[in-house]
Amino acid sequence: MTTVDSAGVLVPAWRGGFGRLWSAAVVSRFGDALRGAALPLLAASLTDRPLLIASVTACGYLPWIVFGLLGGAVADRVDQRRAMWTVDAVRGLLVAAFAVAVALGHASIALLIGLAFVLTTLQTLFDNASTALLPALVDREALGSANARLMTGQKIAGGLLGAPVVPLLIAAGAAVPFVADAATFLVAAALVATLRTEAPDRGARPAGSTLRREITEGLRTLWRDRALRGLCAATALCNIGMGALIATLVILVTGWLDAGTAGYAAASTAYTVGGLAGGAVNRRITVRLGPMRAVLLAGLVQIGALVVMGSVRSLTAMVAALAVFGFMGMVWNVNTTTLMQQRTPADMLGRVSSAFRTLAVAGAPLGALLGGAVATAWGLNTPALLTAAFFVLSVLALIPARKRDVPVVAPHDDTTTGHVTR
Repeated sequence: MTTVDSAGVLVPAWRGGFGRLWSAAVVSRFGDALRGAALPLLAASLTDRPLLIASVTACGYLPWIVFGLLGGAVADRVDQRRAMWTVDAVRGLLVAAFAVAVALGHASIALLIGLAFVLTTLQTLFDNASTALLPALVDREALGSANARLMTGQKIAGGLLGAPVVPLLIAAGAAVPFVADAATFLVAAALVATLRTEAPDRGARPAGSTLRREITEGLRTLWRDRALRGLCAATALCNIGMGALIATLVILVTGWLDAGTAGYAAASTAYTVGGLAGGAVNRRITVRLGPMRAVLLAGLVQIGALVVMGSVRSLTAMVAALAVFGFMGMVWNVNTTTLMQQRTPADMLGRVSSAFRTLAVAGAPLGALLGGAVATAWGLNTPALLTAAFFVLSVLALIPARKRDVPVVAPHDDTTTGHVTR
């Protein structure tokens, strides 16, 4: 269901399916923020070995590399709405059981690693099903606005509301953040279960079709579309750099700038606020430039922001640069997701989405290791400059698909072969 805003542009209507999906996504992201902040703190209370503590975070990447493609293929085979609420219900029960273990004093690093791995494995199915479900709830012309509203709501819930609440919840007991997280999963599951959407008409699968063949089809479809291929390569390069930046941002601010924890909090808040502003004005940028050129502009501006982060020894400059970086990061993410949804046949969207995500996220662990290595060898500011170099490469990868108006494939074009019209 869609409506028309004051500028005459189609936007998703809050009433109906999109409003429920938005509410579920925001509630779930709030819980993710609680768990994401509480898990490292709990790990640090159980061990002082940095490698073990880092292993808990690393398990958030590994399932995407191992199971991401499988999750997308399954998402294209099943009722996406049912898959989403079932996964959230299971995750809610798992986190509730973990909260009981923490309350009884049975938490261990092995249990934390196992929980992180299982939750992210389930997330590979949930995220791909969610990406594939959204076009069934709003018109394709309103997908850009819908994605912007979803990402902005999630950023508010996770960046501004979730993380600051964690110390208060932990003060009430180590298990309390996980109890709250379990509750958000169950609420989100209930909201998604009430959605009323028609199952997509996928048609009969060819005789002998297997998950392996269907995964290959998704990869082939992604490769044959010049725009999506360029976006995937660019995002993968960005994520190598982002791995380096995220892994070392705390020492960049507290060490190189000597700004302490207050400075780190200010820098993190600036990034979140910048992202919210980017979500608010993304549509204007996209209407003026077109989605591919909006992504290209975002990459160019982010390169400048990263150079400032790595060369100007000032907390004020760091805060401003991170605000700009977050602003353009939202523009990049919204337009990338929207283009993927618009250019992919409906019955292939789960597989193409999973192929894109898996290839894009694979370099993040490598980036984290590179960031630590260059910070040790050449100084605490060098990971930001390394990230800028990877963003330069990502912009170069976008140039072949930089046309102002990228053709959009119809929902059912070439669905039998998996080809995408270019």
